[in-house]
Amino acid sequence: MKDSALSASLLGWYDRHARSMPWRVPPAERARGVLPDPYRVWLSEVMLQQTTVAAVRDYFHRFTTRWPEVAALAAAEDAEVMAEWAGLGYYARARNLLKGARAVVAEHGGRFPETREGLLTLPGVGPYTASAVAAIAFDEAATVVDGNVERVMARLFLVETPLPAAKPALTRLAETLTPEERPGDYAQAVMDLGATICTPRKPACGICPWREPCAARAAGVQAELPRRSPKAEKPVREGTVWVCLREDGAVLLETRPEKGLLGGMLGFPGTDWDRGKTDATPPLAAGWQAAPVEVRHTFTHFHLKLAVMVSRVPLDAQPARGRFQPREAFRPADLPTVMRKAWEAAMAADPR
Repeated sequence: MKDSALSASLLGWYDRHARSMPWRVPPAERARGVLPDPYRVWLSEVMLQQTTVAAVRDYFHRFTTRWPEVAALAAAEDAEVMAEWAGLGYYARARNLLKGARAVVAEHGGRFPETREGLLTLPGVGPYTASAVAAIAFDEAATVVDGNVERVMARLFLVETPLPAAKPALTRLAETLTPEERPGDYAQAVMDLGATICTPRKPACGICPWREPCAARAAGVQAELPRRSPKAEKPVREGTVWVCLREDGAVLLETRPEKGLLGGMLGFPGTDWDRGKTDATPPLAAGWQAAPVEVRHTFTHFHLKLAVMVSRVPLDAQPARGRFQPREAFRPADLPTVMRKAWEAAMAADPR
């Protein structure tokens, strides 16, 4: 059974306190009939996966300025999109973004499917994204559950089962609150509540619209929920990259394989990251020198230690892998973060 009183009180709070987002139609405008742009909603939801609103804003602005509609993004070169994405992380999202845009154009005439089930047919769109776009862009009463919503539900209903085991129960509880009226505004309201009031540490219970019915607050354990099972320690992997500069300043780069970490991204030739550095084969014979500092970077599932080897080669050098990019066309900002760190380490060793 839906709890309409709780939903109504949260929507009233949202009408007064909704965050301003470049992809969001404010509740007052939505009430006047202004409809969200499904492309902007979808783009923002893909960008926001595993990433904060603060980090996404500038990327969203650049993407929508350069590719203002889904057809423009679908027609973009892969390398251009990957370069604009550089630094945002979780690069499979960028590859799926292109696949999704092209599917919308090729299979749906440039219009996004208007239901959760239809959206799930798009490449890279999973249950969360499909629910979010269906609710926010098309007002389908789809239940949207992200980390903020899980935290709110765990506290509101005093769910002490640790995450991730509690996820199914938290989703079912969230479904009991999803209203038939204004489901898009409600989805954004409950996420805003978690992001601004029901925060992980020191929740602002005194100004929360759900402070009275909140079971965790009544029990005095709101700051302790949701509980989490202990995380396994991340393994450490090692690898090597070779930063090679030609006499004319050109930089040796390669496009990484489509599948795997940093798939399709531009980077320096290197080893796999699941083996040590002793069996490394450089891309060409040269006087390689180790940079004085080792690059360290953390991915979702492991820590990486990367040795950086640096060399300068003559104009007639012929690498076995990769290609030389003229220095004037090379922008370190187009590289993923770990490769930018390798470039900085190389420049510290050979700044010419």
